[in-house]
Amino acid sequence: MLHSLIARLAQIMALLGGVVLCLLVILVCVSVAGRELGDAAHSGMIGAVGVWLLDLGVGPILGDFELVEAGIAFAIFAFLPLTQLSSAHARVDVFTSGLGPRVNNALATFWSIVMAVIIVLITWRLFVGMQDKIRYNETTYLIQFPIWWAYAASFAAAIATSIVSIYCAVMRVMGRRIA
Repeated sequence: MLHSLIARLAQIMALLGGVVLCLLVILVCVSVAGRELGDAAHSGMIGAVGVWLLDLGVGPILGDFELVEAGIAFAIFAFLPLTQLSSAHARVDVFTSGLGPRVNNALATFWSIVMAVIIVLITWRLFVGMQDKIRYNETTYLIQFPIWWAYAASFAAAIATSIVSIYCAVMRVMGRRIA
C-alpha cells in the first residue's frame, strides 16, 4: 500500500517534470524562431512580409531564459523521486561489481541514507532561500517574475523527493528491495 502511494507520487512528479520540460522546449523553439524571423524582417530579407511580421510583434520571447532557468530547476527536482525509487542514478561499479551481494547491498543502503540526508538538507535550504526571496521581493530582471515562485515549485518537488528518498532509505535499512 505505502509502496504504491510512493510509486504514484514519483510517477506524477516525473510526469509533471516531463510536461514542464516539453513546454520549455517549445518555448525555446518559438523564441529562437521568433528571433530569426525578427532578424530577417529587420534586415529586409523578407520584404513587405517582414514589415507585417514586425507589426505583429514577431521576435524572441522576452525573458525566455528566465523561464527556462526556473522550469529546468523544477524539472530536475521532479525527476529525482522516480530516479531514486527505481535506483536509476548513474553509478560506476567497476570496483564494486566483484564484491558480492552483501557488500553491494550494504553500499546501496549507505548511499540511500546519504541521498536522503542530502535531499532533506537541500529541501530545507530551498525553503530558507524561498523565504528570503519572498521577504526581499526579488524578481527576475526582464519580466519581473517573482523568483520565489521558482523556489516554491522546486521546493514542492524537493519535498516529494525527500519523501521518496526517506522511504527508500528506510526500506533499504529494513532489508527490503525497492527496485
